[in-house]
Amino acid sequence: MANSSLSTKQFLSAQSSSDFGSLQRSGLRKLPSPALHFSSTRSRHKKLVIQAAGNTFGTYFRVTTFGESHGGGVGCVIDGCPPRLPISEADLQVELDRRRPGQSRITTPRKETDTCRISSGVAEGLTTGSSIKVEVPNTDQRGHDYSEMSISYRPSHADATYDFKYGVRSVQGGGRSSARETIGRVAAGAVAKKILKLFSGTEILAYVSQVHDVVLPEGLVDHESMTLDQIESNIVRCPNPEYAEKMIAAIDAVRVRGDSVGGVVTCIARNVPRGLGSPVFDKLEAELAKAAMSLPATKGFEFGSGFAGTFMMGSEHNDEFFVDEHDRIRTRTNRSGGIQGGISNGELINMRVAFKPTSTISKKQHTVTRDKHETELIARGRHDPCVVPRAVPMVEAMVALVLVDQLIAQYAQCNLFPLNPALQEPMQLPSLEPAQISL
Repeated sequence: MANSSLSTKQFLSAQSSSDFGSLQRSGLRKLPSPALHFSSTRSRHKKLVIQAAGNTFGTYFRVTTFGESHGGGVGCVIDGCPPRLPISEADLQVELDRRRPGQSRITTPRKETDTCRISSGVAEGLTTGSSIKVEVPNTDQRGHDYSEMSISYRPSHADATYDFKYGVRSVQGGGRSSARETIGRVAAGAVAKKILKLFSGTEILAYVSQVHDVVLPEGLVDHESMTLDQIESNIVRCPNPEYAEKMIAAIDAVRVRGDSVGGVVTCIARNVPRGLGSPVFDKLEAELAKAAMSLPATKGFEFGSGFAGTFMMGSEHNDEFFVDEHDRIRTRTNRSGGIQGGISNGELINMRVAFKPTSTISKKQHTVTRDKHETELIARGRHDPCVVPRAVPMVEAMVALVLVDQLIAQYAQCNLFPLNPALQEPMQLPSLEPAQISL
């Protein structure tokens, strides 16, 4: 047997004896990283492969994030970005500024400029086709704020589960479970957004539609005409001024009490090409659900009519087809949310993502210590009283990453040969110079 392999019999024997030392001596120390290969004596051609997991998203447009909340910095590596895309640090900074802490009284007071630096993959303002690395330094760490939390678990936070899984964790700021990890997602999302806008005219916009019990009624926002300026016109990122004030008041009320509230972010995608997504396991809405639910503090996902559709009958819920004045097949209603059978149909895509109240609060709570003693904890540090205003660019980024990944897949599979003009239509906008397209 090769030195880099450990027989199944040896592995199970060591496991049953709970003797990790014997497991090490029998060859585990020599196993290659990041994958562990266990070869069976009965079938040397079959191998059990344990993949290193959890930090990379996407298949063709792949994003790996790195860094921790109170380490030296955070960022991402983007693989699969098409060459000759005009991109700059300023393009990324616009989105990072929407995500950064300390931007208003209803967000965490941590002061970070979140200034990004592109250190590879771009030459003279154009992507080269190689890996793009984006780095953002941490400049306002306060690791001492987490001294008590190194001993006691914050209720509903990832402190305990990280210990359960790894047996060790980064105490300061929650490490990888901190929302600061999303800087890499937002930076990569900015690149994805630009590809989508230049190639197919696709726009992705998200906004806050609920804070605690303040719910923006459906119909008050026109998704066809809504603009980024309307969303960014107030600190809570709700495009309706009246409800924005109510939401801000709700956050202020809990902020001064040291408590927190949750809410809902609604996201739409306009001008999405038809045909994105795949049948069965890789349905487009399933990919979007995974992307959204991978964000910190998410607790729910609705697509199209969502749970409200369960109160309707099929005759009410079905989206009937018609042919519009441009000879395109359309749907009269859009309860499907722009996706049918897991594949985009060209209508507006819409979804809603629920975020829980921020776990770390400054009110006294009951918990236990790492050595299993009951105690009380008053968490220190700087935290958002409500995560949803800053979650808006995060949701947009994850939707953009899914759509650009699916766009590349669709182009590779279905544009290799001429389209069937009776049923298909081009995904790409008419040829324009990048400077002619408003971003």
